[in-house]
Amino acid sequence: MSEKPYISVIIPVYNEEGNLPDLMSRLYPVMEGVGKPFEIIFTDDGSKDNSLKLLTSFIEPYPEVKIIELNGNFGQHMAIMAAFEISLGDIVITLDADLQNPPEEIPRLIAEIEKGHDVVGSIRLARQDSFFRKRASQIVNLVVRNITGMKMSDYGCMLRAYSRPIIDNINRCQETSTFIPALAQTFSSSPTEIEVGHSLRQEGESKYSLYKLIRLNFDLMTGFSVVPLQMFALLGIFTSLFAVAFAIFLMIRRFIIGAEVDGVFTLFAILFFFIGIAIFGIGIVGEYVGRIYQEVRHRPRYVVRHIYESKK
Repeated sequence: MSEKPYISVIIPVYNEEGNLPDLMSRLYPVMEGVGKPFEIIFTDDGSKDNSLKLLTSFIEPYPEVKIIELNGNFGQHMAIMAAFEISLGDIVITLDADLQNPPEEIPRLIAEIEKGHDVVGSIRLARQDSFFRKRASQIVNLVVRNITGMKMSDYGCMLRAYSRPIIDNINRCQETSTFIPALAQTFSSSPTEIEVGHSLRQEGESKYSLYKLIRLNFDLMTGFSVVPLQMFALLGIFTSLFAVAFAIFLMIRRFIIGAEVDGVFTLFAILFFFIGIAIFGIGIVGEYVGRIYQEVRHRPRYVVRHIYESKK
C-alpha cells in the first residue's frame, strides 16, 4: 500500500477457522465504505486448526491485510499488543474474530474518535451469552469499577477504538500481563462509550474458560490497583482489635462464671475463621508477588515467528 492507513483494524485469532471467511466477507465492505485508507492486522496466536492458512489466503485478494504469526499461544491481549507494535493508523480498532460483535459497528466507533474522544468503549446490548456468564460479568464489572475507580460499563467487550497517542503510550508499557481496555483508560483524557449489538457465536468455542476468566480478572484488579492490599490491611487491623476485645471478654467471663469446657468448639470455629482470613490475605499478597516475579524475569511478552503482508 502506498498510502498510509488512517484506520487500523486489529483482530486476534485463535482457532477461528469457522468464522474467518464470514468475518472477512463482512468486515472488508465495511472498511471500504468508510472511504479512508485502512489496514487489517490479524494476529494468529498459535492456532492449531487451519486459521493461519485461511488468513494467508486473504493477502492476495485483500492487499490491506497483514498477518502476524506468533510462536505459540500468548493470550488475547498479547496478540493485540503485537499488532499495536506494527499498526500505522491514526485510529486503531480492536475486534474479536468470533463475530459476536458485528464489524458493521466500526464506523460508529470511528465517528466518536473523530469527535475528539481518544478512547471509545462499547457496551453489549441484548447480550447473547448464558445466564451464568452474564451475571458473572456484571459482578466482575461492578467489583472492578469499585476497586480500580475506572468508569467502564463493560470490561469484556473488545470492540473498541483508540487514537494514535493512546496506542503509542500503550506501546511504551512493557508489562508481561495486562488488560488493554483498562490500560488505555489510564492514559485517556476524553473516553466515551457506545452501545453495540451482540450475537451468538456461530462457530467454535469461547477461548475463555472459567479459570481464564478468573485469572484475567485477578490480573485486572492487581494490575491497576493496590486496593485489595489496602482492604486486607484494614481487615487485619479490625480483626486484631476484635480478637483483643474478645480475649478481654473471655478473661472477664472466666472470672465471673469460671472455666467452661463447652466453649471449646466456639473457640475452634473462631480460630478457623481467622485462619481463613489469613490464608485469603496471603493469596492476595501472592498475586502481587507473582506479578513482580514475572516482571523481574524480563522475558519476551510474545515471540513473532513471521509477518505476512502484500508486496503490492
